[in-house]
Order: sequence, then structure tokens, then C-alpha cells
Amino acid sequence: MPPATLTLPSRRAVLSTTGALGLGALLTACGGERRDGGGAGGGRWSFTDDRGREAKADHRPERVVAFTGAAATLHDLGVDRRLVGVFGETKQANGQADPGAGDLDVDSVEIVGNAWGEFNVEKYAGLRPDLLVTHMFDKGALWYVPDESREKILRVAPSVAITTGRVPITEPIERYAELAGALGADLKAEKVTRAKARFEKAAENLRRTARGSGIRVMAASGAPDTFYVSSPKVNSDLIYFRQLGVDLVQPDDVEQGGYFESLSWENADKYQADLIILDNRTASLQPKDLKSKPGWRNLPAVRAGQVVEWDAVPRFSWAGFAPTLEALSRAIGDAKKVA
Repeated sequence: MPPATLTLPSRRAVLSTTGALGLGALLTACGGERRDGGGAGGGRWSFTDDRGREAKADHRPERVVAFTGAAATLHDLGVDRRLVGVFGETKQANGQADPGAGDLDVDSVEIVGNAWGEFNVEKYAGLRPDLLVTHMFDKGALWYVPDESREKILRVAPSVAITTGRVPITEPIERYAELAGALGADLKAEKVTRAKARFEKAAENLRRTARGSGIRVMAASGAPDTFYVSSPKVNSDLIYFRQLGVDLVQPDDVEQGGYFESLSWENADKYQADLIILDNRTASLQPKDLKSKPGWRNLPAVRAGQVVEWDAVPRFSWAGFAPTLEALSRAIGDAKKVA
């Protein structure tokens, strides 16, 4: 996982001091649990997340606000109408859905923040959420929940965080499936079972393709002044690729957290690879944006035209990740040794 702030180096507080009084009233009114005691699912509801914390409510949550990628994951697993709001990159400047939104209908949910550091707490509270859901790449760190407003946000509703770093991607996929089931999704529905079967087939195909291919792969992100090389020791998707036999570049000078190494464009050739999988997030520069940088143009994989998209923050569902496995299998199968 390259940094979220590729082009946004500082977080921005969205809530202004002029709105503090109105927000305080909303926080008081919303509280941490619903007050009607009834509703779908019957009885009390609880789910223990990967912080070891139990999220509790008087009944199964009906109004869920989630990080966009988490919402897309839950949608894949059959949670739909309960998703009322999202935060994180959701819509691009042209109004189209961000790749991380997956199959989620971004026009059907309220966007309370569309970039790193953006989280409109007042709008969030106004949605009367029963539950907040997000990834947890590092223990205790809630993905895209700004530190400066975290306490206010967590007072509004119970929260669930799913570990998405330092474990193979199969683990968060299973955990999100557990959460979806707890939220009422039918995990035996054909849509879900078909997606799981596709995932398993794609994983085996990648294993066969990677075995003995000799193709070395580098996961990377581009920013105006920096080339990020991601580590297959802590990124959950890269951990899994390596388990399947993919030969991945391991940067030797990773930064705090261990997710990546930052290189200047002058040193972008520190690691050689036959194939580059490139971060496709909105905040990351794409091949057309990188053409002007000699450090990029001179990489063997780039010269050979062996660069493909990479979902650096993947969808942690069978449906969301199966296409990634299939695409990487095709890319490795088509690649030639150039480094």
C-alpha cells in the first residue's frame, strides 16, 4: 500500500469552528446506538472487530457509513440498501466513479469526504448512522478517519475496523464476509458463491502461470517527485501474490510502517523488473502522466510496454479480487524477460 497522500501531503480538517455548535447537537442526538430498540434482525446486535472491540446496537445496523473501498467490498458480498454514506475517493473530477468504488452505485450514497483528510463530521452525523466501517492497515489506525476529528466521529456510532495489512488478502476477505453476514447478507447466494469459485480458480491459474515464468514484478506508485516501490511483506495483496509464487521486488529500505520505499526519480532504476503493476488510484500518476520523467521512461518494463494497473487498495472480496488475480496472470503470461 503506497501512501494515501501521494498528491495531498497534509490532512485538512473539514469541520469549521462556526459549525461546532450545530455539530454538538447532532452528536448528542445521534449517540452511539439506536434508541428505538426494534427494526430488522430483531434483538441486540454485536460484532467484534480486529481491534478486539465489540460494536453493539439495539438491532442489526440499518444505516452503514463506510470507507468507499469497504462499502464496495460489502456491496460485493450482498450488503446494499444499508449503505447510506461513504468517505474516501469516490468520484473523480469528471464525475465518474473512482476505481476503488468497484460496483457500488456512487450516486446512491452520501459522500462525506472524497479525498484523504476530508470527512465532514456534521454531514456524517446527519446521516444518523448505526455503524461506521473501515480498513485497518496498521493496528488502531482507522483508514481515512482523520486523527483531528476522530473522537467526534467515533462518538456518533459504533465502529468496525478490519485488518487489511501484514496478512494475506484471504484473511480480510473472510473477515469482511463475516461482517456482511452479520449485517444480513446471504453468503450462500449465487452471486457470492459464484464469485468465490471464480476467485479460487483465478488463484490457481496465477499459481500455475507464475511457477517457473522467471518474470520479476514490481508494485509501484508514481508521484510528482517520488517513485514508491511497495513491499510484498506487508501489503496483503502482494503477500498473497508471493504465496502463489509471483517473484516480487522487495525494497530494502522501507519507511516506517514497512509498506514502501520512496525513491527520487533520479534513483527510480534502483530495482529492475520485467513487469510493473502501477497504482491506479486517482491520487497516483498514471503512465501518460509519467512520460516526461526519464527515470520512468528508462525502466526496462516501461520500455517494453509491460506496465499494468494495480489496485493498491484492493476490494477485499472474492468478486473484487478475482479480476485482479486474472489480470496479473495474463500480464505475467504475456510478459517477456527484459531485466
